[in-house]
Amino acid sequence: MVFLRAPDGRTHHPPPNYVAGLGRGATGFTTRSDIGPARAAPDLPDRSAAAAAPAVGRGRGKPPGDDDGDDDGGDEEKGYDENQKFDEFEGNDAGLFSNADYDDDDREADAVWESIDQRMDSRRKDRREARLKQEIENIPEIGDYSLRNKKKRFESFVPVPDTLLEKARQEQEHVTALDPKSRAAGGTETPWAQTPVTDLTAVGEGRGTVLSLKLDRLSDSVSGLTVVDPKGYLTDLKSMKITSDAEISDIKKARLLLKSVTQTNPKHPPGWIAAARLEEVAGKLQVARQLIQRGCEECPTNEDVWLEACRLASPDEAKAVIARGVKAIPNSVKLWLQAAKLETSDLNKSRVLRKGLEHIPDSVRLWKAVVELANEEDARLLLHRAVECCPLHVELWLALARLETYDQAKKVLNKAREKLPKEPAIWITAAKLEEANGNTQSVIKVIERSIKTLQREGLDIDREAWLKEAEAAERAGSVLTCQAIVKSTIGIGVDEEDRKRTWVADAEECKKRGSIETARAIYAHALSVFVSKKSIWLKAAQLEKSHGTKESLYNLLRKAVTYNPRAEVLWLMSAKEKWLAGDVPAARAILQEAYASLPNSEEIWLAAFKLEFENNEPERARILLSKARERGGTERVWMKSAIVERELGNVDEERKLLEEGLKLFPSFFKLWLMLGQMEDRLGHGSKAKEVYENALKHCPSCIPLWLCLANLEEKINGLSKSRAVLTMARKKNPATPELWLAAVRAELRHGNKKEADALLAKALQECPTSGILWAAAIEMVPRPQRKAKSSDAIKRCDHDPHVIAAVAKLFWHDRKVDKARSWLNRAVTLAPDIGDFWALYYKFELQHGNADTQKDVLQRCVAAEPKHGERWQAITKAVENSHLSIEALLKKAVVALGQEENPNAADPYYKTYHKETQLGSELGWTRAATS
Repeated sequence: MVFLRAPDGRTHHPPPNYVAGLGRGATGFTTRSDIGPARAAPDLPDRSAAAAAPAVGRGRGKPPGDDDGDDDGGDEEKGYDENQKFDEFEGNDAGLFSNADYDDDDREADAVWESIDQRMDSRRKDRREARLKQEIENIPEIGDYSLRNKKKRFESFVPVPDTLLEKARQEQEHVTALDPKSRAAGGTETPWAQTPVTDLTAVGEGRGTVLSLKLDRLSDSVSGLTVVDPKGYLTDLKSMKITSDAEISDIKKARLLLKSVTQTNPKHPPGWIAAARLEEVAGKLQVARQLIQRGCEECPTNEDVWLEACRLASPDEAKAVIARGVKAIPNSVKLWLQAAKLETSDLNKSRVLRKGLEHIPDSVRLWKAVVELANEEDARLLLHRAVECCPLHVELWLALARLETYDQAKKVLNKAREKLPKEPAIWITAAKLEEANGNTQSVIKVIERSIKTLQREGLDIDREAWLKEAEAAERAGSVLTCQAIVKSTIGIGVDEEDRKRTWVADAEECKKRGSIETARAIYAHALSVFVSKKSIWLKAAQLEKSHGTKESLYNLLRKAVTYNPRAEVLWLMSAKEKWLAGDVPAARAILQEAYASLPNSEEIWLAAFKLEFENNEPERARILLSKARERGGTERVWMKSAIVERELGNVDEERKLLEEGLKLFPSFFKLWLMLGQMEDRLGHGSKAKEVYENALKHCPSCIPLWLCLANLEEKINGLSKSRAVLTMARKKNPATPELWLAAVRAELRHGNKKEADALLAKALQECPTSGILWAAAIEMVPRPQRKAKSSDAIKRCDHDPHVIAAVAKLFWHDRKVDKARSWLNRAVTLAPDIGDFWALYYKFELQHGNADTQKDVLQRCVAAEPKHGERWQAITKAVENSHLSIEALLKKAVVALGQEENPNAADPYYKTYHKETQLGSELGWTRAATS
């Protein structure tokens, strides 16, 4: 027996299952020389006995005293099997604790470890399943290669009939609402093609419920009596709306809620109104009337309840309901107005309203309503009484003043000013009254006095509000009142340095809103303050030109040049307006006055020349230009002189003027161009080439000179020389689209399509945003590729008019008329100065438009006065077309377009245009004037 000695000296029994040295690992163990699993400690009944316990710390050696014992039965004595297999997971310790007790601690430990294993397994589950799925998918399928030798059987598939699909759908669906056929039948019939009916009793009960609901809707009396037609009630039922199950459920819930509201708070009017409207929506009009009647009883002083009761009541009972309402609330304006609406004749309405005025004499709404129903004499009497009862309402005073005579109206307005001293409308009405009676001098006095009086009363004068009153006076036809208001209030609250900018902005805003007289008055006042400001005179002149008469415009311009004699633009505008009006002598007189004021102004000289030249007075024009050259004119004077000589056919004089001009102005390229074109026109190709070469020495960056030289070389020496000239031009002027386009066209004229495409590709690389190059690219590609090419062009240069015109041509050729018209209109809007687009647009309208659209395009072109464009300039610069109007030039450009598209005159419109042009020439078209 083992005893333990405690620190206090006493001995104690060891605790149960105590083994000495077990904490230090003093148990049985194996060595590498041993074979078999480790030995487990023998299961002894009394482990505390020292004699029965094995020697601690010993190996597998035999115990003392056991030298030659028999081995039979040793396994049973040892407590384990030495021949058991080695466990791969637990090693040699597999049976070490096999004979130990399995207590609660072991069970708890196993549960913890099991939960940990499950947790780890769940974390790896997705990854493991994905890997397994991938491995399964990677397994190759073993096909039946013998199918190659088998004969394939022919299989045909046909679509399933719609009837079969519809039948299958009807068998599987659950119908929860009435179909259209059932609704058309009023909900009282079930179509035979519906889903099978299994419960006929339920169907009958449903029909009875629907019928009872409809009969309840037909109830038209509070007492419960109905007005159902015994013969035609079924017809009436078919015209009524069927309420769905969901709506019925919502109505029941709302009814329960509103019932609670009216019961808990019966003095709450909105609850009764909502409950009545709910029953009205549900179709139970009788219940709704009963509810609103109870609401009137509970809330007799609320006008909304009475109005709702009047609305729900039948026409015969509505008057009685509203009568009870006005008796309960005699001061309710709404009830008296509703009572008047229920009357059919104006006399009865007037009686009701007057009865209401007896109870509410200060109600403006009742006074207005009763005045509207009365004639003029009665209305005046009523308004006299109204202003006595409502002296602070300005509309009643103004209405009375409009009905009175001039003298009485003045008295009325004076009384109104006494009652309402801060009301501007009274003063404005007084000014309108004076204007209507011809007292023009009194208008400005009244407005000025009103401003002073209102400021003395402490009223802040709002300039914007008074300008709106001026616009209102203009719309009413009181122009003098409008002008007086503007003159008196336009400068209030504006700093002195901001007056010009502010007043011009106000005038432009009024012009945009269509208030022309107000804008004119603002400009007049601004010009009275800023007499010498040329910009204000020009804006005022533009206003008169757009919205005034010729006389008003001329008077304004005369006044402008009187105050600004040094402003040549005003002189030129005045002379041009007289010229456009057909008064050429008056235009000459104005230019003479301008010359007296501005003797050294070249613009005046050129305007006088143009006036004479356009009116077929070449000798007068020559004399004017000669005097201008003597006074030291600029290069424009020499150019105009050469144009006159070309017009007269004096070649020698033209050459002389051009050569003298080039000596004075060698860098003015237009003189070089005119000289070279003259030599080319006369057939002197070598001289023309020499002129162009000399010109390029002085103007190497002038693109028109390079193009003229290239065309001349192509005509004289062929494509190779022209190609060399264009190459040299591109080297000296890189990134110039016009030069690239000329080279491409030169190659196309000689049939070199591949070279042209290559040049165009290089050109687009060097000038990727050039509209003329992209337009040429669109026209050069084959027709199926034009859409894609146009899409690329729009991405690169969306707002280029050349690209837009090219896209419009595509729509035109595809017969998309509306789109083509829209894109052509966009092109001429973006570039109104290019005549080629106007010619294309006009030709399109001649082919696909009507007379109105053609006239509109023609008028817009004349107003735009185009100056540029490749084809347009070739036509307008021709000598024979120098005096034609823009209309005639436009038609000639259309003819040129037709000839380019169909060189053999196969265009169906060519002859029509040609005849129109000849007819216009015979009628003596003249070119429109330009400044």
